Amino acid sequence: MEWKYEDPELNNLKNSCSNIKSLLQTSVNMQISLAKMDRSFDLLQETLSATSKSLAPLQTHAMTAKALETRINRAMTPALTLLKSFKLAESLQHKLLSIGSKLSMKHIDPEKRLHKLIKYVDCVDQLNSAIDSVCQECEPTLQKLQETVEFLSRTKATDQFRIQRLRETLVTLKALYETEIGAMRYEGLLDEALLTLQDEYENILLQLNHALFLGHEVVNEDIEGSDQAITGRDDAIHYLGSELEVQVLRRISETLTRNDCLDICIDIFVKARYRRAAKALMRLNPDYLRRYTPEEINEMEWVALETSITLWIQHFQLAVKTVFVSEKKLCNQVFLEIMDGLIWAECFVKITDKFMAVFFRFGEGVARSSKEPQKLFKLLDMFESLEKLEVEFSEIFDGDAGNDICSRFRELQKLLVHASTKVFWEFGLQIEGNHDGFPPPQDGSVPKLVRYAVNYLKYLSSDQYQTSMAKVIRIEQMWKAGFLSKPDSDENLLQDAISNVMEALERNIEFKKSRYKDRVLPHVFSMNTYWYIYMRSRNSELGNILGEQLLKKKYKTVAEESAYMYQRQAWGPIVKLLENGAKPKKEYDTKKEVVSALARGKMEAFKNAFEDNLQKHRGGYYNILDEDLKEQLREATVNLVVPVYVEYLETYSLVLKARSFPSPDSVQAMLVQVFSARGNPNITQRRHLIDQLGGRNPGSADGSSEIKEFKR
Repeated sequence: MEWKYEDPELNNLKNSCSNIKSLLQTSVNMQISLAKMDRSFDLLQETLSATSKSLAPLQTHAMTAKALETRINRAMTPALTLLKSFKLAESLQHKLLSIGSKLSMKHIDPEKRLHKLIKYVDCVDQLNSAIDSVCQECEPTLQKLQETVEFLSRTKATDQFRIQRLRETLVTLKALYETEIGAMRYEGLLDEALLTLQDEYENILLQLNHALFLGHEVVNEDIEGSDQAITGRDDAIHYLGSELEVQVLRRISETLTRNDCLDICIDIFVKARYRRAAKALMRLNPDYLRRYTPEEINEMEWVALETSITLWIQHFQLAVKTVFVSEKKLCNQVFLEIMDGLIWAECFVKITDKFMAVFFRFGEGVARSSKEPQKLFKLLDMFESLEKLEVEFSEIFDGDAGNDICSRFRELQKLLVHASTKVFWEFGLQIEGNHDGFPPPQDGSVPKLVRYAVNYLKYLSSDQYQTSMAKVIRIEQMWKAGFLSKPDSDENLLQDAISNVMEALERNIEFKKSRYKDRVLPHVFSMNTYWYIYMRSRNSELGNILGEQLLKKKYKTVAEESAYMYQRQAWGPIVKLLENGAKPKKEYDTKKEVVSALARGKMEAFKNAFEDNLQKHRGGYYNILDEDLKEQLREATVNLVVPVYVEYLETYSLVLKARSFPSPDSVQAMLVQVFSARGNPNITQRRHLIDQLGGRNPGSADGSSEIKEFKR
């Protein structure tokens, strides 16, 4: 029983041994199978090698075909694109012809026509792009076709007959490219369309009219035109054309620029707008601008020159504020997007340059002409108008393009400043140097020179010219002393300048006064002249500038002193004839006959001298025209003569009974008559009116009538 016992470990070993044997047998069998597989692979390798050798020529042909396909596709793709571009260009040409035929129709609504024109411009742009595409694609396409033909010829992918046909076709395409493409761009429908756009461009520009406002009068450059009505709105002045018209002009300008026609576009624009601006300004009838040299202006009559300068001021302002502003805005609207906005300012200056030159040369001619006194006021008008216009003018002609015009504007201002101050200073010199030119009035009246000078300075001192005159004097002084100097105030400058002229006038008066040989006339002349200066200057702007105290001291006081001397010289000797003859009554009895004869003799002498003096006054030998002065002299003379005459008659009443002598009332009446108004019952009322107006005669407040009579 004991030996039958099986050990588990032994059983495990037996099982392991059995498994190893099975595994080894399996490995042997696998080894045999692998050997068979090796033999099969060797046989397959030999078969594949033989097959590969057989397929090698076919692989080469496949690669060649693939390369050929690539070459052909590289040539055909741009060729097909080129054909599409040709088709697009052809269709656009037909479309362009269709729109062009509609544009040529008559009686079409203007607004609809503008919309059609925009479509026409769009079509032209598209056609231009299509032709550009054709031009850009054609040469690369031909190059690729050339490369493909050479590849076919080199690889012998096809027969020689086909290669020859391809080469002939390629030569034909090159010839077409050299001729037809240029014709499409420069001689075909695109060129005709560009010419049409140029004509339309010019027509639209010529239809944009100016409406000018001159005072209350509206001046339209084209009364018959219906494109732009005359209205009272500001935008009718400052804006030319509707938004649609401006849009069309801008689109056409951009299209012409893209087609290398910018120079033509600018030329058309400048010429057309110059014509319209010229037509607008010619409606103002500026014939006076034809005479502009200093010599021609000196030959003009003063009334004609005065009118011409007034028109120049109005027309210059109108041209700048209305015509040129409108033209500048139109240039900006049309050319702003072209060349980054670099050309629109130059176009505007080209349009306005000739007009400004015409205006400037007239102004310069006036400033350089002879320095006659009456020109001062028109020169100041011109200067003031330029001063008011300076800021706006600089804004309109800003930038490099307008530098020349702005420089000439400033030069004209300088000329007017020099001319104005020179006229004024020469006026003072003319007054002082007029000693021999004008003899003193034979009747002692106020000389024309004094009337002219006072009215001249009075007009110059008015609100209309006071500021301008002070400004030109200050500018002239700054130029001479330097801009760093500190000139006096405008009021002091003008006061000094006017005072210098008044002093020259005083010297002229004193010189004329010294030329009288009569002992009474110098005092009549001095009294009349200084009283005239005082009365005309007081209560006026001239009096305010000179000062009331100075007027009284230099003119009223002198006039009163002259009046006293006039009475002393004219009536004093006559009164002395009676004063020296008064004797006490107690002597009448002792020397009655002698006293009677002496009294009658003195009375006869008084009567003759009195009548002679009256005759001189009545005959205008002593001419006193101012009614206020006459009234004062009448009262003073009556008070001087009549009391002495009455006393004399009373003293010698006994010895003068036998003779008939004028009564005191008759003497007083004759004196009153001599110093009364001559046939004008309203003289007192007129004098009162003159006083209310500050000593200004309404009929000649500006002294213009006297100014025009003044000659050197």
